[in-house]
Amino acid sequence: MKILAIQNRMGIGDTVIFLPYIKAISQKFNSPISLLVKESSKADQYLNETDYINEIIILDRNKDSEGRHDGILGSLNLIKELKKYKFDKVFIFNSSLRFNLIAKLSKIPVIFQYPLFKKTNQHIINTAKNFIKTNLDLQVDEDPKIQISLKSISKAIEKNKIDENNLNILLGIGGSGPTKRIPAETFLKVMERIVDQKKCHFFLATGKDEDEQIILNQILESKFKKLCTSLDNLSIKDTLPIIKKCNFAVCNDTGFGHLSAALNVKTIMLMADAPLMYGNYSSKMFPIIPDGEKTVGHSTRGKDKINPSKIYQKIQEILD
Repeated sequence: MKILAIQNRMGIGDTVIFLPYIKAISQKFNSPISLLVKESSKADQYLNETDYINEIIILDRNKDSEGRHDGILGSLNLIKELKKYKFDKVFIFNSSLRFNLIAKLSKIPVIFQYPLFKKTNQHIINTAKNFIKTNLDLQVDEDPKIQISLKSISKAIEKNKIDENNLNILLGIGGSGPTKRIPAETFLKVMERIVDQKKCHFFLATGKDEDEQIILNQILESKFKKLCTSLDNLSIKDTLPIIKKCNFAVCNDTGFGHLSAALNVKTIMLMADAPLMYGNYSSKMFPIIPDGEKTVGHSTRGKDKINPSKIYQKIQEILD
């Protein structure tokens, strides 16, 4: 049986959140899943060793320049491509009429989809959970998990000279927008307290945006520079085994935070301005919200109110 799942949200975290539901479909039908996702999800870099994923198909839609799947002609291109796979079933994790029509015109006989025309107020987790429960009678409550081979981990230990006697710590210092990027000063205060107590090494993960690079350089130019390794020039695929060998992670609401939790690494999520559900959907996640806030959302703008003492306290709880 050939099964397609369509997840058209943009980010790494969005894709990671859906993994338990993709896995449930695979187990129900005893078949690996082909996954149609946007290029911005970077799914081909972290799901290539996951056994219930058969293939990553990239949805080429680009808001900055026309992709091959944009517009009416793009939809026809996508239909032509999907027809070649001869899928038996498709699970569409959105309410888009466009994808419904694409599935039908691709001659996929069985279509499962969110209710059409109900895009607003869809809770990303509860909607997916209800979708699988309603259509497959499965209750999905497990954490997302990314698989990675022991061979990949061994190679990373050797290549990056990872000392397993150290307390190895991932710092996810980037973020998809400026309001998610906690200042370098906050991370440096946390590092100060950890270094006073433990022999440790920090792996710094971020993006290429100018602001992200400024934060990275502020840390690399600090007194802790000899204790830091930048992962800046590595692909996401090459960072995964390094993250896997970290004892814990401290991350902004960034793709690296979602990846580390999915790699079974305890991850402190610094939630400056994203809904809390993005920082607590996994048992491996431990969210910190800005001082003075009862919860957090897109309008919070709390990156300067994340308390380093609360981060360190959570680290102690994780290590105890």
